[in-house]
Amino acid sequence: MTVEDCVVQIRERLGDAWLPQIYRDRVRKLRTRSYHFEIAGAPKRILIQHTLLGVELKVGRKRLLCPDLATARYLSVFARLGCQDVALPYDITKISQLADELESSWYRMLLLVDQDAKTKSLSFRSRVRGSLVANIRAEIAAAGAGTRIPEFKQSTKRQN
Repeated sequence: MTVEDCVVQIRERLGDAWLPQIYRDRVRKLRTRSYHFEIAGAPKRILIQHTLLGVELKVGRKRLLCPDLATARYLSVFARLGCQDVALPYDITKISQLADELESSWYRMLLLVDQDAKTKSLSFRSRVRGSLVANIRAEIAAAGAGTRIPEFKQSTKRQN
């Protein structure tokens, strides 16, 4: 089994839980604003910290202030992937459920890598993980991050 075969097999096994598919089908269909990470590459360490000023997402050495825990969880998935620009739902009530789905997809993918390549070497598993992350990052970039500021309907005319 090659790295590419393992990647294709894991992607097929994930089906609708494939992270870019959740992003395209669930996130990009909503009204969103784009979020830009000011980081280069996938950082090794990502932490969610509760401070006196609120919730912070610590990505490498950078600290990103988040309005709530759900937003920090949502953004942490994309920070782990090393994405530069992502769409952040404008409706805060939707973020928690999306964060759950994205985190579940991420950890399920990692479990499938360990399960499918358990007889292979550690370097093989690392190459499979790296290839999956590269594919996910490319698909998310292709789906786009949307506009910086969401569009609002400014029509205030009353319909008779």
